[in-house]
Amino acid sequence: MIEIANRQILINGQPQLIFAWEIHYFRLSRSEWIDRILKAKDCGCNAIASYIPWLVHQEAEDEMDLTGQFRPENDVASFIDLCHQHGLWFVARPGPFIMAEMKNEGIPYWVAQKHPHLRPTNWEGKPCRSKTLDYLAPDFLAAAKQWYAAIMPMLADRMIDKGGPVIAVQLDNEVGMLSWVNNQPDLSPVVQADFAAWLAETGRLPIADPARPTEATAGQIHRDLGDYYRERIRKYIAHLRQYAEEFGVKSVPFLVNIHGSGGGKGTTFPVGISQLFRAYSQAGGFVAGSDHYLGELTRENAADLYLINAFMRATMRPEQPLTSLEFEVGSGDYGETGAAWQSVASARMKVLLSIAQGNRLINYYLLSGGRNPMLRHLVHDGNDRVAFTGERHGFAAPINPEGETGTHFQGLRSVTHSMRDLSKDLATAEEEHDEVVLGFFPDAYKTDFNYPGRIAEINNHLQAVREPLESISRTLLRLGFRYPAVDVENGLLDTKRVLVIAVPRYLSCATQTKLAGFVRSGGRLLIYGDFPIRDEAGQPCLALADALGVTPLEPVSADGEFHLSFSATGWAVGKPEVRSYRAIPFAKTDGVFLHTADSGHAVGFEAHLGQGRCTVISGNIPAHLSFFHHVLERLGAKPAIQCHDATGGTWVTTMKSRNGHRFACVINLDHEAKDLRWEENEKAMTHHLPKRIPGRFAEILRI
Repeated sequence: MIEIANRQILINGQPQLIFAWEIHYFRLSRSEWIDRILKAKDCGCNAIASYIPWLVHQEAEDEMDLTGQFRPENDVASFIDLCHQHGLWFVARPGPFIMAEMKNEGIPYWVAQKHPHLRPTNWEGKPCRSKTLDYLAPDFLAAAKQWYAAIMPMLADRMIDKGGPVIAVQLDNEVGMLSWVNNQPDLSPVVQADFAAWLAETGRLPIADPARPTEATAGQIHRDLGDYYRERIRKYIAHLRQYAEEFGVKSVPFLVNIHGSGGGKGTTFPVGISQLFRAYSQAGGFVAGSDHYLGELTRENAADLYLINAFMRATMRPEQPLTSLEFEVGSGDYGETGAAWQSVASARMKVLLSIAQGNRLINYYLLSGGRNPMLRHLVHDGNDRVAFTGERHGFAAPINPEGETGTHFQGLRSVTHSMRDLSKDLATAEEEHDEVVLGFFPDAYKTDFNYPGRIAEINNHLQAVREPLESISRTLLRLGFRYPAVDVENGLLDTKRVLVIAVPRYLSCATQTKLAGFVRSGGRLLIYGDFPIRDEAGQPCLALADALGVTPLEPVSADGEFHLSFSATGWAVGKPEVRSYRAIPFAKTDGVFLHTADSGHAVGFEAHLGQGRCTVISGNIPAHLSFFHHVLERLGAKPAIQCHDATGGTWVTTMKSRNGHRFACVINLDHEAKDLRWEENEKAMTHHLPKRIPGRFAEILRI
């Protein structure tokens, strides 16, 4: 049996570290299945994952093929059984939506053809450009239930508690992504009527025409449509779980994967968390997983991966472990242009950092390329295949469509085997943290829908604070801090740790009041990059400013003619003047250490409230490590472990297993070798940690 408890995955009572490898059986000939399975096993994997595409198995409403009736490769049960015969667990991903470069995102053509009203309408009242459908429409749910009625009993017969290999089932895929990336909210008349009912049910003000925001209604639409849409996603996932359980799948975790990375960055990943955290935290039995595509791990984006893991954990239930359901591996040359090449070292860094932060399941995506089969019912769209990538698919995978392996396969083989060797400890290991915690604001990421005017203005301000967040999170890591995150809006704030926040300018009065209460009760708070002066609907709210006894002035921004700069004073005197691009200045207050160079208004100050204290830096500044070290030290936070890398390119985090064994994950992001001097709590660490590490080095070491 499989259990989820204490942020661990236990199989037959034993904590496990699961390395799965995505193999698309439907993109391989049946004779190739065994080759790919054996290669995955040779690589060190103990599980196989695969989408099970509805489009492939039910091209016509009256033609369900799960046994190979129309195509031998459709016999998905035999593929799962083959994995089992070779000692591998199986992670099933049956949709209904699967994306995976499939046409209609994996939904059969007949569904939309039979029910054309399922295609949502957008801001302009026109059908949405994306291939999404109305998740909660009765006709769609009925069709999805029909699909589950076919696929779930087969999976139920192969659950691990029945002696089979199936250890988890994913419900849908990347829910909410299509509407967000295309800015196409579902605003059909049926949904608008349901939205109106939801507003009344939750005691919110009615909105006359949510599809046509005005200056008066835009702020409320931004807030309430975002909340409503997240509630729709929660309900949709609950429906799918109900159907899965009705057809026998009850004894394994239900996976919900989170989308959001793009362009080699994780800056927008919290949008996916914001959309989905209510779905995966609504009840026991769910497990959330990341989908991240960060490319080459560098100084620019390494903190993004750390932040992805920390923010996910901050929004999970106490029993839920971290997982990654699409963990990018391979060359990154997705278009076969020869312009991209991700190093093996980069993949190793990502694996080790994720394990160090508590990931218990990593699904390498993809292991193997393959070929997109032809549709039996031709649609005359240029190639008549099941996917839009042409015949070959998975060009960048460690095993190419022809079955050939390369350096990425060998690199992943090395890191997977080394982690499996330590898995008895790492399966229970928890990251150790310093006296800081990074704040996460889910409502600051309700930017998935945009509309010209007031909504765009709110979204632009919310998005602007992501750069200070990225800067401060990277700075903490460069200083040596090992930090968790906390959902400031919904979680408990621990006064034992310094709370660091890149706070949005738009923040609910309730959350502002909560932050003030945290400080008043003895908390230590660092606010960086901006300051809240309005609520999430755009109405003035100075609850936090009033509690701190300070008066915000009109925001200022740099432009081609105005070069906003900050000068140091107070304890920071002697620090060089620095540039900034925007800030909220304050009328003269006590404890000032930064002020605008021209007007002398405070932009950096310390304030006391009750038993606690707050440091505010209300604009962005360069990441001068000595300055931020001093800021945090004045709040009482110092990193316990130091490697004394003056460049800040070496990161280290530590973890402790259930049996008390400690490990250090050491990563050198730079290409240069480093000579290091290790200390913990200002005492030399002389055991197991190398004094010299090569460039692009990553290792988990016993300490």
